[in-house]
Amino acid sequence: MQKIKELLSSIYDDTLNKSVTDAFISRVEQGKHVSMKTRKQDWDESDVVLITYADQFHHQNDKTLKTLGDFYSQWLSKSFSHIHLLPFYPWSSDDGFSVIDYHQVDPVCGGWDDIAKLNKSTRLMFDFVCNHISAKSSWFQQYLEGNPEFKNFFISVDPESDLSAVTRPRALPLLSPFTLSDGTKQHIWTTFSDDQIDLNFANPQVLLAMVDVLLHYLQAGAEYVRLDAVGYMWKTPGTRCIHLEKTHQLVKLFRAVVDEVAPGTVLITETNVPHKDNISYLGNGHDEAHMVYQFPLPPLILHAIHTGSAQVLSQWATSLETAENSNTTWFNFLASHDGIGLNPLRGILPEEDILNLVNELQEQGALVNWKNNPDGTRSPYEVNVTYMDALNRRDSSDEERLARFILAHAILLAFPGVPAIYIQSILGSRNDYAGVERLGYNRAINRQKYNLQDIENQLSGENELREQVYKKLSHLINVRKKQDVFHPDSSFETQCMNNSLLVIKRRSVKGNNVLALFNLSREPQRYMLPDNNFEDLITGLEINGKQSYDMQPFQVLWLSY
Repeated sequence: MQKIKELLSSIYDDTLNKSVTDAFISRVEQGKHVSMKTRKQDWDESDVVLITYADQFHHQNDKTLKTLGDFYSQWLSKSFSHIHLLPFYPWSSDDGFSVIDYHQVDPVCGGWDDIAKLNKSTRLMFDFVCNHISAKSSWFQQYLEGNPEFKNFFISVDPESDLSAVTRPRALPLLSPFTLSDGTKQHIWTTFSDDQIDLNFANPQVLLAMVDVLLHYLQAGAEYVRLDAVGYMWKTPGTRCIHLEKTHQLVKLFRAVVDEVAPGTVLITETNVPHKDNISYLGNGHDEAHMVYQFPLPPLILHAIHTGSAQVLSQWATSLETAENSNTTWFNFLASHDGIGLNPLRGILPEEDILNLVNELQEQGALVNWKNNPDGTRSPYEVNVTYMDALNRRDSSDEERLARFILAHAILLAFPGVPAIYIQSILGSRNDYAGVERLGYNRAINRQKYNLQDIENQLSGENELREQVYKKLSHLINVRKKQDVFHPDSSFETQCMNNSLLVIKRRSVKGNNVLALFNLSREPQRYMLPDNNFEDLITGLEINGKQSYDMQPFQVLWLSY
């Protein structure tokens, strides 16, 4: 509690009156006395997260959370320890990330009782959409109506102000005009869209309201909490308005709250930014985020397989710095509900190489979103595509699609950290152009929803590629979950051999070892095995060492010794 008081004082520069501080402490004290599901106190190799929408599957008149639970029990429960439920609250746009009411479940999905039922069969991860709220929310509507309680919940700025230094993640206006009930016009801060109204954390009542949201999610069973777009929370005109010290203090306050109320809860920051800024949210290892999204990994693996070269991926992986700190780790992924972010590549790959990759992907059917730069130019910030189609050409055979796809995920699962698999990946999905045309935005290409019976039929053999992806990726995940060398904190070494051969070595605290080999090219690659007897964990085959081994195109070996 003393830590919370100190952070509140620091965030508001000692200006908070005692009644406001007491209100914070009272909320947290009440939260401590609410019965909660016991949290796991640490992560290990058995933790694998499924990323999915709550309305991912539809079946007759059932609520979609029930349908998701049924699908998970039959098809996914053996592979995944957690479900990351993308925003399941009432929403107005951005497939859930414009939240109308943080405290309600979208009626299409069900209710809190459906969340509780799902929580009995799996551990849950919620989105805490902490930077912004829907323009259709009661909070913003009351602001427009002139309710004094909400006067300072949002940020009104003179449109003539110099905001050129502000970091822009979108090619959209930073300020959006709104007319209040008294006829006056205000220009409101909207980082992402005019339907996503930024909250004003400089008002302590906003922070108090959002802490109430966080406490509600903890009480509802969230064991992992994703802090969405967290880097933009605090605004100071004249600065970049991203990663400000006050933002870090807010994250530290959220951390102090979960440590006090629900020990074992994991906070994960979502900051799609260059690596140095991303890892800053790990703080000193015990006072900020427990995990950060490993944003460079998806585009670097994609680049490696496209070029057939492991050089850049291996060099970057060697530089990772959190493995020695068991209090923090990476949240690793290849695909998500968003596109493949390009900003994390900047500083790792030359801009020319990034643009070449983007052009190549566009030629093969990917879509691209752009951002505005302070100098008036624009740059690609995100490629919209399923990871299956990102890895392959339009004319690739299904055999090659499958090989490249499993190769990429075998690299993901061999990296230190907790892996997360997007639902479209385990389903072997292709680009959904019909969804883009129907919904009118690029990200719909990788957000297809399914009739339950249709997708189960396809996974049962009607669609051979889906069936094979599901079987092989599920097998890979389950092999990983049984090996302590893949504990997030196990030692990790990587090197590049023959340009196209990626070598990863993992060693557990118990002394178990895995030598993981990945051929990123279309050509066989020869590797001289050390003087050991090996078992390939994926196939169960025994391989003698101290000999040359020819890795076939896109082949993967996880050699245990």
